[in-house]
This record gives sequence, C-alpha cells and structure tokens, in this order.
Amino acid sequence: MSITLLIFLLILIVTLGITYWAARRTKTASDFYAADSQLTAAQNGFALAGDWCSAAAFLGFSGLTALYGMDGAFYALGPLVAFCTVLFLIAEPLRNSGKYTLGDVIRSRMQTRSSLLAAIAGTIVVNFAYLMPQMAGAGVLVRLLTGISYDWAVIFVGVSMIVYVAFGGMLATTWVQIVKAVLMLGAGAIVLVMALSLVHFNPLTLFADTEAKYGAGYLLPGNYLKNPFDQISLGLGYVLGLAGLPHVMTRFYTVPDAKTARRSVVWVMFLAGAFFAGTTLFGLAAADFVGQDAIRAADKGGNLALPLLAQHLGGGKGSVGGELMLGFVAAVAVATILAVVSALTLSTSSSIAHDFYVNWLKGGQVEGRQEVWIARLAAVIIGVLAIALGILAQGVNVAVLVILAICVAASANFPVLVLSLFWRRFNTGGVIGGMTAGLVSSVALAMIGPAMRGSDALWPLVNPTIVSLPIGFLGAALGSLSAARDLENEKRFDAFLLQVHTGRAPE
Repeated sequence: MSITLLIFLLILIVTLGITYWAARRTKTASDFYAADSQLTAAQNGFALAGDWCSAAAFLGFSGLTALYGMDGAFYALGPLVAFCTVLFLIAEPLRNSGKYTLGDVIRSRMQTRSSLLAAIAGTIVVNFAYLMPQMAGAGVLVRLLTGISYDWAVIFVGVSMIVYVAFGGMLATTWVQIVKAVLMLGAGAIVLVMALSLVHFNPLTLFADTEAKYGAGYLLPGNYLKNPFDQISLGLGYVLGLAGLPHVMTRFYTVPDAKTARRSVVWVMFLAGAFFAGTTLFGLAAADFVGQDAIRAADKGGNLALPLLAQHLGGGKGSVGGELMLGFVAAVAVATILAVVSALTLSTSSSIAHDFYVNWLKGGQVEGRQEVWIARLAAVIIGVLAIALGILAQGVNVAVLVILAICVAASANFPVLVLSLFWRRFNTGGVIGGMTAGLVSSVALAMIGPAMRGSDALWPLVNPTIVSLPIGFLGAALGSLSAARDLENEKRFDAFLLQVHTGRAPE
C-alpha cells in the first residue's frame, strides 16, 4: 500500500473516531444543530477557518494563480476582507436573533409561514450550489490518492459526509473542521517554506521567474477575468456573499453569546487570511517548478496544482519524499473538503428538518428526538443529491464554482437578511420578492455565462453579482412596498431590534 494511501486512511480513521465520540454525546436538537452552544471563541474560530477554507481555497485558488497569474490572486485576496462584513454587520445580530438557522431569523422577524418557506428555498439553493464544487474537488483528489474512478471517488466522499453528519451532528462537524484547519495550516506552512527555500526565501524571485517563463502579461490582470466588471463583481460577491452563506451563519449559534461570536470572527480572519495569502505563492511556485502543461494534464481546471507542487518539492514523482508530500497534502485537502461538505450537509438538513418540517409543516409541535431523526434522514437524502451534482461538475475549476455559489448568497440571502435586521418597513412580500429575484437572476446569469458555457456563453460576466445583487435588493424593496403595510410586523420591529443588538428577548 502506498505512503499516500496510508496517510489518507490515517486521517479518515481519526475523523471517524471523532464522529463516534460525538455521536455518543449528541442527544438533543441543540446538540445536533449547535453543539449545545458551548464552543469557545478559539474553537469556533478554528472551525470557521475549516468551514471557509474549502476546496476553492486549498485547490482552486492555487490552480487559478498557476494558470492565470494575478487573476487567481484576486480570487484569493477577497476573503481577507469578506469577514469584515460579518464582524461589523451580522455576527452579533445573528447570534442574538436566531436559534439554529437563517430561517429562525426570518421567522422571528416576520412570523409568517410564506416568509419562512422563502428562507428555506434560499438556504437549500445556496448550499447545493456550494456543495457541487466541493464534491468535484474531492472526486479529483480521491481518484489521485486511490486510483479509483472519479465517479466512485465522489460516491466515497458522499457516503463519508453522510456518516459525519447523520451520526455526529454539529459536534462531530466542528471537531472535524478544527482538526482539518490545523492540518491545512500546517501543510500550507510546510509547502511554503519548502518552496521559498528554492528561491532563497525571496518571494519576488517567484514573480520574476514566472514572468520570464510565461511573459509579462502573466502578472497583469485580465488573463481570466477579461471583463473589468468581472473584477468588481467578484469583490462584491466576496464582501457581501459570505454574510449570506447559511453554513457560515450556523457557526454563530454554536457559541454561548454575541461577544464570543465576534471574537471567533477575529480568530478566523487571522487564520484564514494567512492561508489565503499563501495560495498566491503556491500558484506561482507551481507554475514555475511544475509547469502549466503538467498542471493542465493532471486536471484541466488546475485543481491539482498544489498537490503536484508538493510532490515536486518532496523529490518528484516516484521518489519516497515526493510520494510522502503528495500524500500528506492531498490527504489534508480531502479532509478539508470532507469538513466543508459536512457543514453544508448539516446546514441543509437543519433547514429541512428544523425550518421546513418542525416550524413550517408542524408549527413547532415536534419532540426533540423526532426532530433529530428527521435531520439525520435529511442528511442521507442530501448526500445522495450531492453525489449526483459532484459527478456532473467534473473538470470545472472548483474556485469558479464556489464563487458562483457565493454570488447566489450575495444576491438572495444577503438582501433579505440585512433588510430583516435593519428595515422597519420590510415585510413578508419583501422576503419573497428578494429571494425570488436574487435566486432567479443569479442562477440564470451564471448558467448562461462563461463559467458554465465557456466560449458559447450568452452573457459576458463569469460572476454576475454586479447585476444580480441590485436585482435582489430591488425585488426585496418592491415586494415590501407593493404589499399592504403590516402594522403588527412594524410594531414588533422595535422589540426585534432590541433583541438583535442587546440579546434581550422581547417581554
């Protein structure tokens, strides 16, 4: 058995052990959805880093930089500021107003079934859009590690995430994310030191070497994002989309209070920011030492640039050191993806079980154990659907697909969330209008754009946030203003506003 496969199996055994430990401690709905809200700021910060540093960060950003130069770096730099929106705008209100999900916030503000259904739709669409690239990246890596076909690799990952979520819930997902974050940061540091040692620890040498090898245009913008509006759209999607990602929102319910929620955001800004900054150097080093032709030959989307760089740094293909480094980095990348898909699966199953089944269908009249059972069943169904989506996404750069998912979150979930928290006149019509307009416009423009149709695109922008985000806000505003004024809802807003900013429940 190869060194690569042994390392992968070791990490898998550790994470399954965590799941077994967590399963024995997961009894109530609060345990399953929010780890009983007992995590510290550091624990939640590391888990958030594990949540946010997905396949796009570990594989896609490095691959985009290797193939397209500075345009890949633009993808990597966005997350450095994305959490500022979360820190200053929504972390505290979310913790104070919700219980487990985005639907809780909307239901608490509107107290109508139709608005809750709209929130459920937004959560499910965004999560599945985010799940697709994670499954695609996992399929590529597991195929590299084990030699099995891509389809069977995706099936293996889907079964693994079902086990993590269905048995361990949020507690297992959290500790898998913490372990993964530590491994990811450690692997990144090792690769970075080894790569820089080849250029005498002068990063500028990497820039100069790649420029000499691929031409001056390699370090200029426009190699991938050829339309300047794409760069603006990418920035908008990052800064506002992260605040609309349901699987990120749920992390703020795992801590005991709003102060801890804010502190956990500071933790993740430093942890994830350090890693994202390193992906640019990983991409440049891969282009310089491995070469773009070899990267494209391994995966046309560039998703294997970092594992191939690690193999080269360890001594090359066939050497013990090369196999050891490849195995370590690829196994950590698989752990990265498993942690993220577990969080996405948990968030989606929570929305289906808690929001749809318990609150929308049964009016909140469901016992805790039955609710957990429904959530576990939902996790199985979601896992099967995720496998199908992963198989369909083969060969597309995962970073591009992830950013499109963030675009959907920015266009649909963010307008509804921020207006629910801060606009008195906002009502059920606005929730439905904002969700519908944001979802339809972002998904439709993404499907006819270059990311999905390539040279046959009917729409010029890779990322449509610059258009779909205003459409989402416009739909929310028109939906609110065209509906009859809900005076009871506006009266409740004062109590709701007090709760989101102070944590004091309305009397």
